[in-house]
Amino acid sequence: MLISLRIENFALIDRLELEFGTSLNVLTGETGAGKSIILDALDAALGGKVTGRAIRTGAERALVEATFELDPAVAEWVREQEIDLFDGTLLVACRELVAGQTSLRSRSRLNGVLVNRQLMDQLRERLVEITAQGQTVQLGQPARQRDWLDAFGGTAILENRQKVAAAFAISQQALQALEQRRQSEQQRLQRLDLIDYQIKELSAAGLGDAEELEQLEGERRRLGHVVELQQQSYQVYQALYQNDTGSEAAADLLGQAEASLTDMVRYDSELQSVLDLVSNALADIMEAGRQISTYEASLEADPQRLQDVEQRILELKQICRKYGPGLGDAIAYHERIQTELEELTGEGQSLEVLEKAYQVAQSQLAEACSALNKLRQTAAGELESRLIKQLKPLAMEKVQFQVEIAPCPPTAAGADRITFKFSPNAGEPLQPLTEIASGGEMSRFLLALKACFAQVDDAGVLVFDEIDVGVSGRVAQAIAQKLYQLSHRHQVLCVTHQPLVAAMADHHYRVDKQTIDCPEAETDNNHQEFLIPDVRTVVRVAKLNPHQRREELAQLAGGQSAQQSIAFADSLLVQAANLRTNENAMPAGTQLGKNSTAMPVKTPSQSTAKNS
Repeated sequence: MLISLRIENFALIDRLELEFGTSLNVLTGETGAGKSIILDALDAALGGKVTGRAIRTGAERALVEATFELDPAVAEWVREQEIDLFDGTLLVACRELVAGQTSLRSRSRLNGVLVNRQLMDQLRERLVEITAQGQTVQLGQPARQRDWLDAFGGTAILENRQKVAAAFAISQQALQALEQRRQSEQQRLQRLDLIDYQIKELSAAGLGDAEELEQLEGERRRLGHVVELQQQSYQVYQALYQNDTGSEAAADLLGQAEASLTDMVRYDSELQSVLDLVSNALADIMEAGRQISTYEASLEADPQRLQDVEQRILELKQICRKYGPGLGDAIAYHERIQTELEELTGEGQSLEVLEKAYQVAQSQLAEACSALNKLRQTAAGELESRLIKQLKPLAMEKVQFQVEIAPCPPTAAGADRITFKFSPNAGEPLQPLTEIASGGEMSRFLLALKACFAQVDDAGVLVFDEIDVGVSGRVAQAIAQKLYQLSHRHQVLCVTHQPLVAAMADHHYRVDKQTIDCPEAETDNNHQEFLIPDVRTVVRVAKLNPHQRREELAQLAGGQSAQQSIAFADSLLVQAANLRTNENAMPAGTQLGKNSTAMPVKTPSQSTAKNS
């Protein structure tokens, strides 16, 4: 149950706090007074879609907060989401909207815990069912009719529909693979020829080490400069270890220094560290001399090896130009096309295998669609029976309704085309709903449909935005009675212009626009200061006491004089009290039955005609 709704800076609402009661809550007011804004705010609090215009002009931030008292099943689900409830049953859904320079930021919290959109959508399904004015248009959409039938059928249909969707996805994948295989046979053969040639070329190149090219280039440089390297090696050896020119080598000089330092250390031990450095340097120089001598001895001119290296370098560079840019890239490409060759020539790519896989997928899809069709047939019969019972009390005693289920090509939603067929008058054939139903009949049909769902739906709050549009008189009274019946099982919030509906309310709220003084400038949602007039328009809501309800009903009813309107309002309230008494006196479970009829009520104009 929705306990309260707090709104700040949302559309035309600057600040508003509402408390709702059980059963039937009705909001009335002039057209454009802001009644739907309140329902939009409730929708926003539960994660509904909003735009930057939802934030009141001049404000940077909007806040909507809805407090619910949960039934045990929903409370348990919320606790499973690791959200603690206040007092064991209370949940506060809070949505904050912040205007940025170019975008709208939004945050949702449940009892202070930040939650994502997916969780809010799941919660909304469990708490509230909102029926807006535009949903009568959806009645004519085959996909929407199918979704309604499936939702009415409950868990069994929805689970089977998921199986159909999965089978359809597999079937589509199999078909796509088969069609690609059929359409690309020539390309496949061309590709096979190409990669076969490339594999042979790369295999013949004997690729293995990604560093081979770099190593060969180093060897080529060495082989191409053997003479220079030999000469320079000899020079280095003489400078380091043994000089034949009469000059002393580095090893000789360091040996002399080591001998002198050894004598000096005997007199001053502080020079030991210097002696160690010189000794180490002498050892390194001698080792370097031996290694350069060995290197020089290993150098040997080899013209044939140089020619082989240069030829191999040319081969590898050619490979890199075709399959590179680097040798490592060419090696990786070689591995990829070997895998591709296996795929193109493997059994899994044969037409026979793909055709068989597609046939199996089609067979499984057909089985899943058949099972779904049977469940839909059962649900359709139940919906037909229940909906007719709901429509007859709404001044449609001769109504006929049928859910036509015709075969169609399989989709992710099954192989059934659903059409709601309808005949409001005796002797008239059934026809598609949108081709025959008037606006008032569509409104009644939608209300009856929602009443059917109310018997299987767990949502605790039903919201109706002008569900009575396009009707009047006895039909309006029948709708009022149906809404009251629904309020026995659910909390109902209803926006209406019908005095007959408003009179049945357990809690009545009047919504109107007021102007307030605004002496100071404000900034808009883009942080730009703007000049505002002396007044601003705001939405105000008042819960009406019995006297105020009488005046509001009289204003809704109109009439040729205030006295006539007040008298009509009094008659509405008396009749509503009698209807509630009669409804409450019925045995449990019969309130929504087909024998429930609306009591006639004279309008103010009818009363005037009688008196004259």
